[in-house]
Formats: sequence, structure tokens, C-alpha cells
Amino acid sequence: MAQHAGYSRFCYNWGLSLWNAAYRDGYKPNARKLREVFTNYTKPLYPWMKNLSSKVYQYAFINLGEAFKRFFQGLGKRPKFKKKGKSDSFTIENQWKTNRIKWMES
Repeated sequence: MAQHAGYSRFCYNWGLSLWNAAYRDGYKPNARKLREVFTNYTKPLYPWMKNLSSKVYQYAFINLGEAFKRFFQGLGKRPKFKKKGKSDSFTIENQWKTNRIKWMES
């Protein structure tokens, strides 16, 4: 489970970095575009990602998109990079319901 939490954090931070760069350059990024770039260009560079659920990175980008949506509506602060050990969590889909799992090391 720690691998999935790290995978989610990696994807969220990667997406946030790309989002900030694209926005700075005058583009209007969104979660779907980030997911497409990640799937087609970045994911093949990291073979360890093949062993983890693809839903984890999909939800990481969905969560990032929702965070920016709240930010632009004035309902929240600008999204920040996630740090290891600070509220580690990931979302995974189990057939018809979605589960958000908070990972805590003991």
C-alpha cells in the first residue's frame, strides 16, 4: 500500500509541476490533458509503474484538477506539492465504489 501512496504522490507532484509550467506559458491545462501526456510519454519511462493500479494515477490527476477548480473559484488555496509522510493517501476503485485510503506507517 505504501507503493500506491508514493505512486499517487509522484503523479500528483508531476502533474502539479507540469500544470504550473503550462499555465506560466499561457496554456490552460486540465486533468484529462495531463493524464494523456503522462500515459503516453512519462509512464513508459518508469517500468515500476506497470506493477501498480492505473486507477491510482488517474485519481491523482482528477484530485489535482479538482484542487485547481476550487482554487480558481476562490474556494481554496493554490495546490501545493505533497511531501512523503504528510497525509499519505490514494484513491482506488473497487468495482462500483471508490475508496480513499489513507496510509499511515507505524
